[in-house]
Amino acid sequence: MKLILLGPPGAGKGTQAKRLEDKYGFVQLSTGDMLRAAVAAGTEVGKIAEAIMARGELVPNEVVVGIISDRIEQPDVAKGYILDGFPRNVAQAEALDAMLKGKGTELDAVVELEVDDSILLSRIETRAAETAGGARADDNAEALAKRLTVYHEQTAPLIAYYKARGKLKTVDGMKDMDEVTRQIEAALGISKGKGSLLSRLTGG
Repeated sequence: MKLILLGPPGAGKGTQAKRLEDKYGFVQLSTGDMLRAAVAAGTEVGKIAEAIMARGELVPNEVVVGIISDRIEQPDVAKGYILDGFPRNVAQAEALDAMLKGKGTELDAVVELEVDDSILLSRIETRAAETAGGARADDNAEALAKRLTVYHEQTAPLIAYYKARGKLKTVDGMKDMDEVTRQIEAALGISKGKGSLLSRLTGG
């Protein structure tokens, strides 16, 4: 199962990805972690990324896609993976699709966690008040508002992109965590029961 979880900052993507990883063995692949690992391992694409970052430049899409390409060939992702932090825009989605097509594969689904921006902001304000200023510097309403603006400008167009390709599944991200997990499982048609889609995909 090859997945992307899509949604604005604070929607709970990380929490849900970890749950899917723990329950089904789909590996959560963070682009940041993959970049650091490729650099540390001294892979060909890692050396390219290291040189670019050393110059203080952003790693271009083709290099990030190259690192993802190498990573998804590793045996620990045999059951599937969840891309975290990529793609962030349509150009990156197109590059990812082209790379997967070159391998004779494609994404199984893109799950959108649909949330209400105003409620996300309210939650952050409440959390900040409860921690009495002890929250992270970027964990405040002003910072979240900026990140939401960037999301809607750059990343939200992916909703239409993947919908047009028949990959989009939308769930109500405002429900409690357990209910969101159940919605995701239902949208993907997965469970741990014998004869389920997951069982067929993993040979169980």
